[in-house]
Amino acid sequence: MAAGDYYDTLGIPKNADEKEIKKAYRNLARKYHPDVCKDEGAEERFKKINEAYSVLSDSQKRAQYDHLGHDSFTSASKGSYTGAGGFGGGGFHADFSGFGDIFDFFGGGGFGSRRYTGPQAGNDLLMKIQITLEDAVFGNNRDIDVTHSEACPSCDGTGSETKKLINCPKCGGTGQMRQMSQSIFGQFVRMTTCGECAGRGRIPEKRCAQCRGSGHKQVKRTISVHIPAGVETGMRLRMEGYGEAGDYGAPNGDLFIEVYVKPHERFTRRGDNLETMLEISPSQAVVGSVVDVETIEKRHVELNIPSGIQQNTALKIPGEGVRRRGKPGDLLIRVKIVIPKQPQPEVRELYEKILELEGYQPSAEKKGFFSGFMGKK
Repeated sequence: MAAGDYYDTLGIPKNADEKEIKKAYRNLARKYHPDVCKDEGAEERFKKINEAYSVLSDSQKRAQYDHLGHDSFTSASKGSYTGAGGFGGGGFHADFSGFGDIFDFFGGGGFGSRRYTGPQAGNDLLMKIQITLEDAVFGNNRDIDVTHSEACPSCDGTGSETKKLINCPKCGGTGQMRQMSQSIFGQFVRMTTCGECAGRGRIPEKRCAQCRGSGHKQVKRTISVHIPAGVETGMRLRMEGYGEAGDYGAPNGDLFIEVYVKPHERFTRRGDNLETMLEISPSQAVVGSVVDVETIEKRHVELNIPSGIQQNTALKIPGEGVRRRGKPGDLLIRVKIVIPKQPQPEVRELYEKILELEGYQPSAEKKGFFSGFMGKK
C-alpha cells in the first residue's frame, strides 16, 4: 500500500466493508480530535482521517479512488490559477453526517450536541467539461474558466471597511431571534434566524463600499486542471477550495468537474483496453498477413494476422491501451473480413479456380430478372 493511501490512513484493508470503514473512522476520530489529543500534529492527522473517510464512505468516490489510484485521484484535486491574482482559503471540511453520537465523550454541550451558528463554509460548484479520448487515455492538463465568488480584497472578506466585526445588536450575537407568544395552552417560544446578521451573530463594524458588506465579489478566473489518465465519462474531479467563498474565517466550497469523454472516430474504450476495427481481404484471412496498425499515440506497429483467422476475432497489441496507474491496457484489433463486390477479372479467375478445387461450380452469370428463379430450360 502506498504511503498516504486512504486505506492506510484508516488502518483497514482494501476490501473493507462499510461497517469496518465506519468503525475505524470512529475510533481514530475519537483518538485524534484536537479537543482531546494535544500531541503535535494531531490536528493535521485528524484532517487526513476525515479526508480518507469522506472518500471511502462514499461508494462513487471510493470506486473512482480505486480505479484511478491515490496519486491520480488526489492530484486531480490540486489545481492553480494561471490568471492574475492568487487564490487562498482552500479549507478542510469534515463530514460528520450520521455521527451525531461520535463525540458524546466530551460531555454535555460537547461537540456532538453543540449547535454551531458561526461562519458558514462556501457552496460547492459543479462544472461539466468535454475531453478527447486521448486526454482520457494519457491524462492532460487543461485550462478552464470559472466564475465564482472570492473574498473582497478591499476588506479581506470581512465586509467591513475597518476589517472588524462586531456582535449583532439585534440578536446579541446569538444569530437567532427569540419570539414569545401566549395562547390558551400556555406560553410558546419560537426561534428564528436573525435577519440582520443572517444567523452569523456578527456584522461589519462599517460596511465595505466595494462589496456592500457581503465580503465577497464575483470574479472570472482561469484554472489549470489536471485530468488523470484513466478518467471516464461521469467521473467528477474535485478541486478543493475552488468553489464559492465562505464567510470570513470559514473555508471555501469545492469545485467539482464532471467529465464527458467525446467519441473517437477510430477507437472505442473497453475498460482499460482500446478497440479498433481492421478490414482484411479473404486471402489475408486464409493465408495470413502482416499489416501496419496506427495506435492512438500515432505510432505504427506491425501486426501479424495468423492464417485461418475468423470474422470478428480480436488480436491484441499489449500496452497500447489506457495508461492508468502505471499499468497500461491493451489495444484490441477486431478483424472484419471484407468480400470484394466487383473483383478484377484476374482476381475473380483465381477465386473460381479455388472454388473448383473445393469441389464446387461457379454460379452462372445473371441473364435477366427471372433467371435466378426460372433456371435454364
